Amino acid sequence: MLKGFKEFLLRGNVIDLAVAVVIGAAFGAVVASLVKSFITPLIAAIVGQPDFSALTFTVNNSKFTYGEFLNALLSFILIAAAVYFFVVVPVNTFMARTGRRAEATTRPCPECLSEIPIKARRCAHCTAVVGTQSISA
Repeated sequence: MLKGFKEFLLRGNVIDLAVAVVIGAAFGAVVASLVKSFITPLIAAIVGQPDFSALTFTVNNSKFTYGEFLNALLSFILIAAAVYFFVVVPVNTFMARTGRRAEATTRPCPECLSEIPIKARRCAHCTAVVGTQSISA
């Protein structure tokens, strides 16, 4: 029983996933700090109000704190923009300059157009014989 658990833990996918989660959490903290420390104060300097949590309205003695929602929504948009402009765009630019492209692992079946592995000799969906030649897109 412990041998199976050890094999499970030492598989490449489990270790890779654990590393990705830890790095993702650390990166999330860095991006959240960037937004909180730099981008939000910049917007506050332009707009004049950094925090919307005091915005509320009341209906039949029920208090609705829509300002909290606005803060969360603004934070989400700012974090998404920070990730896009400071990570995605530079990485895409770098990948385009180095000429590295992700290698295709699938290709369309010529008969039914479903995605099949590149090395497949027969389509799993329509059972057509497709050979082993890769079709470039």
